[in-house]
Amino acid sequence: MRHGSGGRGLNILLIAGGWSPEREVSLSGADCIEKALVERGHRVQRFDPMTDFDRLVERSRGQDFAFINLHGSPGEDGLLQAMLDRAGCPYQGSPPAGSFLALNKAAAKQLFRKAGLPTPDWEFLPVPPDATWQPRIPYPLFVKSNTGGSSLRLGRANDRATLDRSLAEIFSAGEQAILEPEIPGREVTCGVLGDEALPPILIEPLAGDFFDYASKYRNGGARETCPAPLPEPVLERVKTLALEAHVALGLDGYSRSDFILQEQGDLTLLEVNTLPGMTATSLVPQEAAAVGMGFGELLERLMELALWRKKDARP
Repeated sequence: MRHGSGGRGLNILLIAGGWSPEREVSLSGADCIEKALVERGHRVQRFDPMTDFDRLVERSRGQDFAFINLHGSPGEDGLLQAMLDRAGCPYQGSPPAGSFLALNKAAAKQLFRKAGLPTPDWEFLPVPPDATWQPRIPYPLFVKSNTGGSSLRLGRANDRATLDRSLAEIFSAGEQAILEPEIPGREVTCGVLGDEALPPILIEPLAGDFFDYASKYRNGGARETCPAPLPEPVLERVKTLALEAHVALGLDGYSRSDFILQEQGDLTLLEVNTLPGMTATSLVPQEAAAVGMGFGELLERLMELALWRKKDARP
């Protein structure tokens, strides 16, 4: 689909920015996406929901495609996908329901358990607990925003004082919290493209004890090895679980699942991302490169999958 239908490039609305704490990550990735799409003969217009949200339906008219590069909400919550569906504009990735379920960790984990997938125990806190509350999860534990991404507002708590500080930060931002036990092990991530799992990546944080925001986005923050140097049965198990998680949430096009690999070989599914990072060196593009797919080719494949979905959905 290098030049789109009928030998011409597509008119693409590149949606990036937004108002989540992950705005700068989104804009950085959009620069890489725009460059690659233009090089492949497409015409790209940028759209930032931060400034132009009220014009989304209007701006999507006359576009062949919308490429969404947002992280957090809006974007991963399915809102823009629902609006684009109503406007009749195709986009890459999952539809509204799957997007929303994946973003909400407490909801996704219920579906993982229903599907028999290994995920850590959790405690969901939609509002600040009262003074008599005690966590059900034993220390040390991890505190997360229930709908956050990029490891923002992620903290480890070894005691109640640290836990209270982390919870206060999350609740003051108007978010809900989720607690999980600390599971020692190495982080492994695996993308799904279409109906196939890509080669997993082993992630080793270098800037801290776990894969936090600094490890993800600071130069030298982590070592990412693709394909992961792990035994073949472990790699196949990671890929199988990533596909099963993708299906359990009703996702489409692509996703990326994050795991903890424990020393004894057990795998634990942490979460699934429906709009994973999209720079040439992001995790899913690294995995695609490992099977011979360049960054521009990956973008084309995502658009191709979405256009096939739209065609198949016609009555």
